[in-house]
Amino acid sequence: MSLVSVRTKYIAPAEATLPALGVHITRLVDSYMIWVGVTEETAESVGDAPQSGSLCRDWACAMPPTPGNALTGAATTLYRTSGSDVAFSMAQRLAKRVRKPVFLSVDIASSLHGTRLLMDAERGIVETLSELERASS
Repeated sequence: MSLVSVRTKYIAPAEATLPALGVHITRLVDSYMIWVGVTEETAESVGDAPQSGSLCRDWACAMPPTPGNALTGAATTLYRTSGSDVAFSMAQRLAKRVRKPVFLSVDIASSLHGTRLLMDAERGIVETLSELERASS
């Protein structure tokens, strides 16, 4: 088992009017670095999606809660645009779920479909993290 691995996933649009999403997860020794964003890439070339996206549109880091604490762990915004702060709360939820630090970059612009895209993005991230956690145990 490698200490560092990368997984990229294509998330097909839930509706014809929505764009596809790309998820790029780098599993580090005891943490995850995640980029998720809108992509025009196909499922076969989704690995190129992060190169055409923005790492710093909305970027946050969250720690898992301490043992015996049901609340969220410490978190901070690393960078954000004035119109977005979704990475902060999503990173907290993900860190709590996987019990590891999460560095999360969300490259999804606020729009009419933003909420739906964010739900699809988080669902895709959780599925991919679950696959990685199962593979490493």
